[in-house]
Amino acid sequence: MLTVLGFTAIAVLLALLLSNRVTAVVPLIGVPLAAAAVAGFSPEETTEFVTAGLNGVAGTAAMFVFAILYFGVMRDSGLFDPIVRRVLRFAGRDPVTITVATLVLALLMHLDGAGATTFLITIPAMIPLYDALGMRRLVLAAVTGLGAGVMNVVPWGGPTARAAATIKVDANEIWVPLIPAQITGIIACFAIAYWLGRREQQRLRTGPAEDRDAPESAAGPAQHGTDAGTAAELARPRLFWFNAVLTLAVVGVLVSGVLPPELVFMIALVVALIVNYPGMRAQTERINAHAQGAMLMASTLLAAGVFLGVMEESGMIDGMAGALTGSVPDALGPVLPLLVGVLGVPMSLLFGPDAYYFAVLPVINALGAGFGIDPLVLTQASVVGQETVGFPISPLTGSFFLLTGLSGVPIGAHIRFLLPWAWLVGLVMLATAVLTGVIPLWAG
Repeated sequence: MLTVLGFTAIAVLLALLLSNRVTAVVPLIGVPLAAAAVAGFSPEETTEFVTAGLNGVAGTAAMFVFAILYFGVMRDSGLFDPIVRRVLRFAGRDPVTITVATLVLALLMHLDGAGATTFLITIPAMIPLYDALGMRRLVLAAVTGLGAGVMNVVPWGGPTARAAATIKVDANEIWVPLIPAQITGIIACFAIAYWLGRREQQRLRTGPAEDRDAPESAAGPAQHGTDAGTAAELARPRLFWFNAVLTLAVVGVLVSGVLPPELVFMIALVVALIVNYPGMRAQTERINAHAQGAMLMASTLLAAGVFLGVMEESGMIDGMAGALTGSVPDALGPVLPLLVGVLGVPMSLLFGPDAYYFAVLPVINALGAGFGIDPLVLTQASVVGQETVGFPISPLTGSFFLLTGLSGVPIGAHIRFLLPWAWLVGLVMLATAVLTGVIPLWAG
């Protein structure tokens, strides 16, 4: 029963998110609570599930809130204005150059393997360029997600690290043979960024700029928080270098891992407010200007904690994992690695990284052992797409909500737009892995 309820809950959640008819908070809280009630769990048990889920996302939610406030203050101070002017001058107001630049920035920022860091830096830096030219924010979110996804294969990234722990090997054993696949994936991302840029270029030439993809709230975190009339008053050009050094220091500490991200942004926000906007009134105004976006992000992430807590703690995820892997016919055994690789990206819609690599992958490896398939092969087939290239479309990861929230795009529209491109990159990487002999066409 738990297995059926798990699949039903996932299907209903995805249907509601993709419909764009309700805000994300509604199904993220309502669906798992309804599933728990149908399963017969008592209010006390359900409370324990929810508490466990909330505890798992509390730190991340705090980081998102203070990161949104910090980057909002930096935008208000004019930190990104010179960057916008220089990039626009370099690009010649060319959407192609801007989409490619977005990808480069995302690739570089994801060197630490953290999606949150990538999105927190790339989106606020690039969104003024997209808005200035009338480019769609869906393109910004997609290109940023592709860059972060293809870089997430690195051994210090979450999926590869989890996979290595599951099969008890060094992460480099998984990653090094996949380097050619990752390189071709990066090349594919550049080709897609170029194509999307050309498409935006053509759209802007042939007609008026479309309304930018509206956020789920009237004032999402991607908004500036000020109007044109007050922008000049809020700008702090004399503090540009101070703010730039402060932001670089924030990035450096985030990458180094010396302090937890939420504490980093708390400290940075305090320093930014004291230096840029001294006085209680000015500081309160800046916080209020971005509070609605921060609250939207926090509420969405906490709601996601409810969903993850109920699904994982109730055993629904475990039941789904067993059902999926146990239903593989014997005839498909020899092509199991190929099947796992092909389905990696879309499977990211069903399983988060912990659920897949700690619950699903062991069962897949056990199934593969019956056909004489090395667990390392199945693990590498998984890493090609599952929560690597696929994590920017997965509502089961916290950073997904950061990507969509900072970009100010509807969740359903983002998934529909990015899924085909992410899947294409995953298939390109899989094909390379097959050609280089890492993943066999016929195993066993």
